[in-house]
Amino acid sequence: MTRTIGRVIRRLVFSLAAVLAAGCSDDPGGAGDDIGDTTVPVTSQDTTTTTTVTTVPSTTITVPTFHVTGRVVDPGGSPVARAFVTMGETRSVTGPDGWFSFQVTEPGSMEVSKPGWGSAEVAWAPETVRYEATITPVTIRGVRVSAESAQSDAAFDDLLELAESTAVNALVFDTKQEGGKVLHDTSVQDAHDIGAVEVFYDAAARVAQAHERGLYTITRIVTFEDAERADAFPDEKLAGPWLDPTSATAREYNLALAEEACELGFDEIQFDYVRYPTGRAAEVSGQRDLTQEQRTSAIAAFLTEARERLHAKGCAVGAAVFGIVVSVPDDQGLGQRPEEVSAQVDTLSPMVYPSHYSNGWLGYDDPNDHPYDVTADAISDATPRLASGTTLRPYLQAFWWTNDQIRASIQAAEDAGIGWLLWNIASNFDVAALPTDAEVEGSAS
Repeated sequence: MTRTIGRVIRRLVFSLAAVLAAGCSDDPGGAGDDIGDTTVPVTSQDTTTTTTVTTVPSTTITVPTFHVTGRVVDPGGSPVARAFVTMGETRSVTGPDGWFSFQVTEPGSMEVSKPGWGSAEVAWAPETVRYEATITPVTIRGVRVSAESAQSDAAFDDLLELAESTAVNALVFDTKQEGGKVLHDTSVQDAHDIGAVEVFYDAAARVAQAHERGLYTITRIVTFEDAERADAFPDEKLAGPWLDPTSATAREYNLALAEEACELGFDEIQFDYVRYPTGRAAEVSGQRDLTQEQRTSAIAAFLTEARERLHAKGCAVGAAVFGIVVSVPDDQGLGQRPEEVSAQVDTLSPMVYPSHYSNGWLGYDDPNDHPYDVTADAISDATPRLASGTTLRPYLQAFWWTNDQIRASIQAAEDAGIGWLLWNIASNFDVAALPTDAEVEGSAS
């Protein structure tokens, strides 16, 4: 069967049960008339660009007011949504089209930033201006840190050394894991009251160690799959161990843990299991009586509030989603579609594990035997469905495979020019499975 035929067939015959079989983790501002152009240098931590400034006649008033408008784009010229543009005490946030607009009485240098991206500083010109500034997303290549690896000094040191000798520049911790256990000594009293705290590691100390090595830190918060809280608060329960995504108190609990994680120093908060359930819980939860819009809106509403609160504290926001949802048009009954989820977060991480795909996917008898092609296909499916300003950073399979197979999957992401996260439940990574800095730099050139 050809690959083209297989791509058609897979949309029709995909079995969600196969995805779950292995039991691994989820998971304008308008401008004035153009009068003249000048150039103002912009310095970014990732690249040096120039900003084009269009001047308009100044107006003398009792208290001079300066109208500043412009656009933020990525290196490819695409708009960057949800970027912060700050001048003095005034801050604007770019819209979906990358535009910003504000007025100031005391102009100064302009700073452009976005969590998980580089920043730019723009020199002030003494006229009302329109800017175009370029910022670049940080390319993150990360590995998972299991609770046991975070607990053990020796195991954690091994992961730090792994990052030192490879292209890995990020670590993904858990602060709240499957089942609802909170793995550090949280200050969120609810977690203690329901007996959900099981201290494995000092989160602030581990983050500090990672930062000393120049590593980006992400924490994964398992959100609505939470047996601990579902048992303690039946009114928040949807079905089985699942919380109702529309429950205000269930949301607040997870948001409080997320805000605390940001305050502890994590650079990015990633919400996992941010969805409705599958399996038996889905059969009795009533979620199938909801419309797709109701499900996706519930998930999007939670992520919107998370973004607003965490951006205010300086953290990027990510979401992990089922790999299949980037390749099918509907939400699979889960409330997850890349369009709605990516519009609320900085990073979308579909779990691209070829071992979880149905036999026959892309025309392959066993997709697990085709790491590059299955990974590349998922990336290709996801990319055009992302909202502006959102980066794609898939979870890649680092279990049940040889080192060469893991490398092939990584290479698919590198060839697409995106970052990646490796999932292995026990943090069992072989340095031979990972590219070096020189290899990824060579690939990029």
